[in-house]
Amino acid sequence: FTGLRIGSATAKGLGLALGKPLIEVPTVEALAYNIYDSDKIICPIMDARRSQVYTGIYDYEDHVLRILEDQMAIGVTDLAEKLNLLGREVIFLGDGAPVYRDLLESSLIIPYSYAPAHVNKQRAAAVGALGEIYYARGIVVSAEAHRPEYLRKPQAEREREEAVKSAEKTEGEHL
Repeated sequence: FTGLRIGSATAKGLGLALGKPLIEVPTVEALAYNIYDSDKIICPIMDARRSQVYTGIYDYEDHVLRILEDQMAIGVTDLAEKLNLLGREVIFLGDGAPVYRDLLESSLIIPYSYAPAHVNKQRAAAVGALGEIYYARGIVVSAEAHRPEYLRKPQAEREREEAVKSAEKTEGEHL
C-alpha cells in the first residue's frame, strides 16, 4: 500500500503542478497486457496473502485487451471456480502464480499454463503502452479527481475496524 500511495501522490502532485490529466492503469491489467493477443484467457495473479490474490480476468478480441472480470481481491479457490465456469484455457502470470500453484492445480478442471519468465512480472513497457491506448481513447482523470484504488483495505484499517467492533460488542455486553 505504501508504494501505491507514494506513486499516486507523486503523479497527482505532478498533474496538479503541470495542469495535466492522469491516466490510471490498473496493475493487474498492465500485467495481463504482457501476454499480448493471446487466444487464451489471461489471469494475472498477485499474492495478497491469506490465500487471496489481486487479479482480473482478461482476453483479447480483435487484438484489443478485453476485461472479462474487473480487478478484484479474491480467494484462490473462488478464482478457480470463476475460471472453471468460463470453460476456456487460462494462462497465469504474476508473483502469485508460484505461491498458489498447488492450490490452483488442485482446484482447476480447465486447461491452464503459466507465462514464461520474461513476461511474468510487471513491466513499465506494458503500463506505458496501455497508458497510450487509454489516452487515445480519452480515458483520463483530472489530477484533482485522482484517488488510488485499493482492492482490499490496508491491514491497519482492518485492524482498527476489528478493534472498534470488539469494543462495541464489549460495551453492548455491559449494558
